[in-house]
Amino acid sequence: MDILGFTVVTLAVLLGIGSIESRISRAEKRTARVEHKLDLILDHLGLREPEPWSDEVDALLRDGKKIQAIKAYREATGAGLREAKEAVDKLEKLG
Repeated sequence: MDILGFTVVTLAVLLGIGSIESRISRAEKRTARVEHKLDLILDHLGLREPEPWSDEVDALLRDGKKIQAIKAYREATGAGLREAKEAVDKLEKLG
């Protein structure tokens, strides 16, 4: 295969990967929006079941370790940084 052929194949592969990553990113964002809306509905209805990780996050907040609490939240839930920070901020206000 000549250099032009190799370049075309490489470009096609990279574009395919970029397209897949873009679709995954959009799906993750949609999922996060739906989860956020469900959280709002549950909060409005007063239906909140403690999550198994909440004790650890609460303990870290009580100890003044907010960054570690955000990290623990992210690891437990798979949330992004912004979502985790917002959730921990909310827990901090409630606690």
